[in-house]
Amino acid sequence: MILDTASMYFRSFYGLPSSMTSPDGRPVNAVRGLLDSIARLVEQYQPNQLACAWDNDWRPAWRVELVPTYKTHRVADGGAGDDQAAQLGVVGAGALAATGGLAEESPEGLAPQVLIIREVLTAVGIPIVGVDGYEADDVIGSLASQSQVPALAVTGDRDLFQLADGNTRVIYIGKGVAKHDLVDDEWVFSKYGVHAAQYVDFAVLRGDPSDGLPGVKGIGDKSAAQLVARFGDLEGMLAAAGDPDSGMSPGLASKLGAAIDYLGPAREVVAVVRDLPVGGLDLRVGSDRVDVDACARLAEQHGLGSSMERILAALAKVS
Repeated sequence: MILDTASMYFRSFYGLPSSMTSPDGRPVNAVRGLLDSIARLVEQYQPNQLACAWDNDWRPAWRVELVPTYKTHRVADGGAGDDQAAQLGVVGAGALAATGGLAEESPEGLAPQVLIIREVLTAVGIPIVGVDGYEADDVIGSLASQSQVPALAVTGDRDLFQLADGNTRVIYIGKGVAKHDLVDDEWVFSKYGVHAAQYVDFAVLRGDPSDGLPGVKGIGDKSAAQLVARFGDLEGMLAAAGDPDSGMSPGLASKLGAAIDYLGPAREVVAVVRDLPVGGLDLRVGSDRVDVDACARLAEQHGLGSSMERILAALAKVS
């Protein structure tokens, strides 16, 4: 099981009240929510290997070079979130990039919790895996693609539906951990009319404002799915757009032609990297990996209470 850590702690931060605090009054809602979510998933799926994928760079320069608008609207403007990240040296989503140095805009009170999250994950023995210059999505894609056993990827990001093929299923928590969807190729096809292997081209066409990807003007979910189903991939679509005998309507051909400079680079941006050097990592979890003293200290210091108890109990069951 591979966790999109930032996706989960952001959701916990916004989903749980800020009144959930440590003994000294600091918010720990993201910490406790993340621990409770991991415990619930471990209890349900009983994975014998577990990894927390980390955003060592939430906005890699190589993706920005391909599509300059990529996540531009999420760069902190020097406000509280930026100051916190810089002062604390926090690396991850909602914080600094390990390589780019830019902070992601985030709510005040989250950056200090990211530091605690790293400490707690280390104490309970869950490996944190990040690669400089790459996002957590790339780490997830590489771990899943290189896994010798069936993999589960936990995320609230639809872009990872591209992995829901063959050896990998996606636990999609867009509606919450308790109401998650277990996504495979059949699920993707029933939802969007495209296969998981075609999802990248579908996503490029329709765009994603939350990532600064404009898509092709005038093409939405339905027309994107129809194009993928009929022409297979972007290359096939562009070839058809330039062929008057292809049967593609002049309107669609014109829309694709106007977006030709966007389509190729955007595909590389949306496609997760699958060949990062993450093979051979020891991702086993269980009671023997737990630092009992550190867990006790962190639980008392931050008032983690039942959240710490639950994650430890869940991990004990997979030992």
